[in-house]
Amino acid sequence: MTPKFAARTSSSTTSSRRAQTAAVASYTVNELAVAHARKLIRARQYVLESEWGKVQPGPAQQNKYLKSHSWEDYAQWHLGLTEGAKEETKARYAFVYGDFERVHRMGLIASVYRAAEWHHKEIELAAHGLLQLLDATSA
Repeated sequence: MTPKFAARTSSSTTSSRRAQTAAVASYTVNELAVAHARKLIRARQYVLESEWGKVQPGPAQQNKYLKSHSWEDYAQWHLGLTEGAKEETKARYAFVYGDFERVHRMGLIASVYRAAEWHHKEIELAAHGLLQLLDATSA
C-alpha cells in the first residue's frame, strides 16, 4: 500500500518539478566570484551570523554600489552567471553571497539551498565549497 502511494506521489512530484525547472534560467559558475569569496574568507572578511533577508543587497543598495564600482566588481559578488543574459546588466548575475564588503555565511547557505532546490548543481557545489572553507577558517 505504501509503495503505490509513494510511486504516485513521486511521479507527480517529478513531473511538477520538471515543469518548474523548465522555466528556470540556466547558470554557469562565476569563477571570478568564487576566487573573490575565497580571498575574503582567507582574509577573515566575513560575517558568521546575520539575518540574510535583511542584509542581502536589495535593488537600491545594488544601484548605489554600481554608481561607484565597475560591473566586474559587481560580478565578483555573484556566484552565478545567467546564461543568455546581456553583459553589464543585473540580470546577468545571480546567487549573491555577501553585502559588497564581506562574505555572509547565511548568504552562502542561501545560495546552496536555492541552487539545490532548482537543480543548479555546479552553483550548489561552488557555494558549498565556500561554506566549508568559511567554516574551517572560522573554527
